Amino acid sequence: MDASVPRTVPADASTWSPPLPAATGFDHFVVETPGLRSHVAAIGEGEPVVLLHGFPQHWWQWREIAPRLAEHGYRAICPDLRGAGWTAADEPRIRRETRLHDLVALLDVLEVDRVRLVCHDMGAITGAQFAYAHPERVASMVMLSVPPTFMSFSPKLMSGLDHLPPLSLHRRGRSLAWLFTDEYAAQGFAPETVESYLSPTRRPEIDGAIGRLYRGMILPEAGRIFRGAYKKQRLHAPTLIVFGRHDEPFTEDLVRRISGDPARFADRLEFAFVDGAAHFITDDAPDDVSALALDWFERAG
Repeated sequence: MDASVPRTVPADASTWSPPLPAATGFDHFVVETPGLRSHVAAIGEGEPVVLLHGFPQHWWQWREIAPRLAEHGYRAICPDLRGAGWTAADEPRIRRETRLHDLVALLDVLEVDRVRLVCHDMGAITGAQFAYAHPERVASMVMLSVPPTFMSFSPKLMSGLDHLPPLSLHRRGRSLAWLFTDEYAAQGFAPETVESYLSPTRRPEIDGAIGRLYRGMILPEAGRIFRGAYKKQRLHAPTLIVFGRHDEPFTEDLVRRISGDPARFADRLEFAFVDGAAHFITDDAPDDVSALALDWFERAG
């Protein structure tokens, strides 16, 4: 197959293993880049918006948000990042910028030169890396449930890092259902929703990638953030940081305090805080996330 052309795969969920969870209106296809076959779900026509999922989620995280963006004239592109969903990799290793390089290759194949980004949790790390490395390709960005990369460390953040040791040392076959609790989701999760998120993690490739993601990508990147590496750079993309008000320990006071004066490190950065939402903000408050993203796209120009 010519690697410059995405290979279209039938949207019927039964053609994928495990079957794709239901979501109306999406096209599904595979994009082949060197060493990677990325599953991508897309909906709508118009200016491209790339939505980067968090952990342990995948494209389906955007099932309610992407259609809203499409209704307003955007093409919402939702890839499964390396180590998640239905994407398959030849190389098991994952390094700090592996997903960044994957994203650049994906957009090049799709011939998308400039995008808007909506990214959550682990996906926001890749989104921020992309915005710093390729500012000319990012029109604006919405980062969900993560502070800006130029943040300062505070001891009050420690309780928000409790998940790092068990995920860094993840044992194959161990369920990740413990992440879908009231601690992380203010509105709770139906069992079928949890199953939709977790079903691809039973693929041996994805199960084995969990520890590698944390050891190879998250821990090194966290070290750079806490050492102040991003305070020596400037974020040019207009960026909106969004948190749920129940996302402990990231209270509005703490987020603003560890962010300092954003004007020192970013051309334009604002904050928003959503009532009735915790860390899994896209499930808790998809309408609010959609409205904030659309408003930011308009205001950021």
